[in-house]
Amino acid sequence: MSLLHIDNLSLWIGEADILKSVSLRVNPGEILAITGESGSGKSMTALAIMQLLPRAARTSGSIRLDGAELTTLPERDLCALRGNDIGMIFQEPMTALNPVHSIGRQVAETIRLHAPSADADTQMRDILTRVGLPPDRVPPNRYPHELSGGQRQRVVIAMAIALRPKLLIADEPTTALDVTTQAQILTLLKELVRDFGMGLILITHDLAVVADTADRIAIMRDGEIVETGRTHHMLQTRQHPYTRMLFKASTHQVKLPKPPPPTALLDVQHLQCSYRLPRPRPFARPGQFDAVKDVSFTLMHGERLGLVGESGCGKSTLTRALLGLEAPSRGQILLDGTPVTTQGKANLKIRRRMQVVFQDPFGSFNPRHRVARLITEPFHLLDSPPRGPIRRDVMADALTAVGLKPEDASRYIHEFSGGQRQRLAIARALIIKPDLIIFDEAVSALDVSVRAQILDLIADLCRTHGLTYLFISHDLGVVRSVTDRVLVMQAGEIVEQGQTDAVFTKPQHPYTKKLIAAVPKLPDLRMQPLDGDRI
Repeated sequence: MSLLHIDNLSLWIGEADILKSVSLRVNPGEILAITGESGSGKSMTALAIMQLLPRAARTSGSIRLDGAELTTLPERDLCALRGNDIGMIFQEPMTALNPVHSIGRQVAETIRLHAPSADADTQMRDILTRVGLPPDRVPPNRYPHELSGGQRQRVVIAMAIALRPKLLIADEPTTALDVTTQAQILTLLKELVRDFGMGLILITHDLAVVADTADRIAIMRDGEIVETGRTHHMLQTRQHPYTRMLFKASTHQVKLPKPPPPTALLDVQHLQCSYRLPRPRPFARPGQFDAVKDVSFTLMHGERLGLVGESGCGKSTLTRALLGLEAPSRGQILLDGTPVTTQGKANLKIRRRMQVVFQDPFGSFNPRHRVARLITEPFHLLDSPPRGPIRRDVMADALTAVGLKPEDASRYIHEFSGGQRQRLAIARALIIKPDLIIFDEAVSALDVSVRAQILDLIADLCRTHGLTYLFISHDLGVVRSVTDRVLVMQAGEIVEQGQTDAVFTKPQHPYTKKLIAAVPKLPDLRMQPLDGDRI
């Protein structure tokens, strides 16, 4: 008998069809991966299972857990079931955790709610140890902001499995994590399924993770299951055209134009960035944390440079220093021979020649303003910003360059898809024609097909605009595709650098080898050609 049986589940919110006759089964000890593009209905399926739908939602069909029909249970019974029989791991742990409560209190609270007579503190310590956070190394009295991204995700997992639920739902649990932390979290989830015999629904758009983790796969598109089957069989057959498109996009490679003859643009010399630590005791000398240690490299005009490393390695601090937002403790940053910072203050005439494309385009735009104002924000850096018809022409050129229409300037940011918002972020960075663009995890939150489109766009802009950029990402496959040279950063130091293909093919440093080994890989996707299939 199946642990979870969903039969012909349909969901409407207002007049919109969200889910259309979805049927799924999950057995005890089985991992089912639900994958598809953003907006395909993956997360709404999970919320329907948890019965955490909006008030305006209407459903038909059946959702049975161990034979009990969930769609007709009263809310009181559902509250007892959530956490006890069904656990859920949310995508963003920082928003899933309460910032004013310690991690130990939050895990223990889950236990006390469902088992008041239990020794919650003892169980809390045991479960934190089980997820790799033993109290002797990570005290339970720490708060979420004191932990790394991977540690916060482990706390969320601890809360979800505290009572050993029969079914665990993991909604994009590794999207924002670096490759080594992602590998650790996936290994932990597989161990929990094996040790507890629970069923796991893994929601993700990363098909390499799916291939490496799941027993079965369900492909969703526009609220429907278009194909489902055993993982190995699906990888070999891929009957539906949409499935084939997703797998093709997952292995998408772009072709960069050859860089121009090397002339130095950005020169970083013996850079060190340090933070002052609190005094360990009264009158003691304060400590010092070196986030960036003696970093030196040169970025040439027209070169595409990658920067990779785990969370906490110093990438963000280095980026802030390059942009003049962080005064280095020692060393120098020169753009075309001119210091980016002078006596601890940013040289604004130099900083205007650099722009950034952030990870979350929606969060980096003001939703109250139209696109015309949003993408022209860099104009305030210019001594004589364009006005009137010239301004409109510059906006139109920037929007056209990223594959959008000039008339999109009159729309609001919420009217665009995730990929279109990232195109707008690139348009904003391009509009004053900077010498250097920094892409900070610019494609890590995008699904595979949109990511392929953005990478193609970046390659096209390299051909038409001669882009010079620093591409920061934890997705090593993307870095390999869109960079000429790569820097590998560990604990504030550049431990390896060189031509991208050489570093990825024959890594020299043990840390680089560790990063590459941690990347989940799709198996050989060659298959018997189907009618009309031109992959």
